[in-house]
Amino acid sequence: MIQNDTIIALATPSGVGAISVIRLSGENAISLVDANFKSIKKNKTLKNQKTHTIHLGHIIEHNILLDEVLVSVFKNPNSYTGENVIEISCHGSSFIQQEIIQLFLQKGCRMADNGEFTMRAFLNGKMDLSQAEAVADVIASNSAASHQMAIQQMRGGIANELKELRAQLLDFAALIELELDFSGEDVEFADRTKFKELVAKITFVLKRLIDSFSFGNAMKNGIPVAIIGEPNVGKSTLLNTLLNEEKAIVSDIAGTTRDAIEDEIIIDGVAFRFIDTAGIRETEDVIESIGIKKAYEKADNAQLIIFLIDSNKFSHSSADFLQEIQTIKTRFPTKRLLVVANKVDTLSCHDTSILESEIDDLILLSAKSKAGIDALKTELTSLVNIGALSNNETIVTNSRHFEALNNALMAITSVQQGIDLEITTDLFSIDIRECLRHLGNITGEYDVDKDILGHIFGNFCIGK
Repeated sequence: MIQNDTIIALATPSGVGAISVIRLSGENAISLVDANFKSIKKNKTLKNQKTHTIHLGHIIEHNILLDEVLVSVFKNPNSYTGENVIEISCHGSSFIQQEIIQLFLQKGCRMADNGEFTMRAFLNGKMDLSQAEAVADVIASNSAASHQMAIQQMRGGIANELKELRAQLLDFAALIELELDFSGEDVEFADRTKFKELVAKITFVLKRLIDSFSFGNAMKNGIPVAIIGEPNVGKSTLLNTLLNEEKAIVSDIAGTTRDAIEDEIIIDGVAFRFIDTAGIRETEDVIESIGIKKAYEKADNAQLIIFLIDSNKFSHSSADFLQEIQTIKTRFPTKRLLVVANKVDTLSCHDTSILESEIDDLILLSAKSKAGIDALKTELTSLVNIGALSNNETIVTNSRHFEALNNALMAITSVQQGIDLEITTDLFSIDIRECLRHLGNITGEYDVDKDILGHIFGNFCIGK
């Protein structure tokens, strides 16, 4: 699958800017640019320059000056792709970009496919497959948390976690395969006690990584927070206040919100995806009933639930409110629930004290005046377990890795069952190979199907 041709692409976003960077990679990258580059210093050729150096000059086509540029030289194998790489920093005119790219296309380059520079880095051993996928995550990260997880992965997070365990399992697999060759002599080369310890250790690590996916995926895509409650308690006003824009329609008419409205904000480096839902009540309106059903579905899929109540109504029917809170807790037993009393700006100090004494861990705010919003944001971030991030623990965010880890766990569980049942070695050796294959698929150490690589790198931008 390794290509010998030279590829070219714009590495910066298309459009007009101060500068643009055009990247070439391949055996002939340096010689192709050298033939059309005239250094400010006379008689300087790029092929004679050291790697990781930058040179000022002009790109020339048939003695016509296209642009004054800076050319960065990276010689194999000490480059991003492991090949000769040239990066041309030119002025950010769309016309200049295309003129330079067209020049080198005519000289023998071809346009790079999506992610082809990173694919070549993987194929040339500059990074493993999990690190290559993390490159796309770094580019797409939109919060401090998602960026930190992507950087940790790009530095070999999950690969480092699995490398030693896979190597130890591979050693045992070799010994067990050797036993099969001497099956008639009833000998054991693999220490069964140590093998059991290794299988237990692998099982523990795999389960921990699998369990981290729910958190990691939410941190990567934004933690979903459903805002639920009765009509007219201020759910849409709260959403607008959190987003600092008029995202949802606010009205005194009950049942205004009939469909879920979503938007994302970043609080203390963590992305939260807030979902304003239809007011929950008994209704004969068919459309509103559909909205209420969707509200429960959104709450089912959320990681956090804000149950908003109207503090003005609490004193008149406190027992009903307490019953509703218990109903929500019962309906969503695994969800983290925040009970928030809105419109507290209209309450007396006495009524506020009653509210706080009746409901544990209650958050008081006024979505309209923004009082208490900062306390809500602080509480939201405190509910998110960012300790794993602070400790640089490996957190799985990639669904392909999640699937491979699950398959590896199934295989190693079968190995454990085989050991416990004392079945013959040849039967559970198949499961050992399966586990090794799934672990190897994560980092690309095992043969990876060409279609899978095409799918992975097809999601990259062209210049990466």
